[in-house]
Amino acid sequence: MRSKRPARKTGVKPSHGTLAAERVAAILKALDEAYPDAVCALDHRSPWELLVATILSAQCTDVRVNLVTPELFRRFTNPKTMAKASLPELEELIRTTGFFRNKAKSIQGAARKIIADFGGEVPQTLAELITIPGAARKTANVVLGVCFGKAEGVVVDTHVFRIARRLELAKGETPEKVEQELMQVLPRERWIGFSHQIIQHGRKVCMARNPKCGECNLETMCRSEDKTWKS
Repeated sequence: MRSKRPARKTGVKPSHGTLAAERVAAILKALDEAYPDAVCALDHRSPWELLVATILSAQCTDVRVNLVTPELFRRFTNPKTMAKASLPELEELIRTTGFFRNKAKSIQGAARKIIADFGGEVPQTLAELITIPGAARKTANVVLGVCFGKAEGVVVDTHVFRIARRLELAKGETPEKVEQELMQVLPRERWIGFSHQIIQHGRKVCMARNPKCGECNLETMCRSEDKTWKS
């Protein structure tokens, strides 16, 4: 009987098997060391406020959203008051977040949907959340994870999309495909925290242009072609 050749341990990129599990564990350990207290960067006091803030964060920085939302939520404290607001008034308050006309329609539509279909409360299921205007899967995952501790998926923003591909955790060409790949390789209990950590990493170290590879504690695990420094 022919004996099986032992698997080569060098020169082979990790696959979604044992090596991938070891690699993922090492990456998660490094993220825990670098960002032990990572949390959602959008300021909020309720699921409703986080839903609105996340809708506003599309094509906009969290810093800018956090500058806008205090006055927005002072004027319109809940879905009921937001639903009755005039669009010009909403547009003026959120103008600096970009695409303000569409966003104003979305947050007003979200308020009306929540009142009409969910008794004025932000729903706690993915299926219900994605029926709300402006709340696609990424927004739903943010609200579910941060406010309700429910891991229904992985939040894939521009940072997560970029860094997951750089670290070879995913190869997908769209956020949706990258999310599905991450859900396969990450332990479910890490789905929520992983995104917060990666987002911080993307802002501080692993930028889209000129990443600070010399300061990165993940550098030895990264084989991205656009690295600026190699050990």
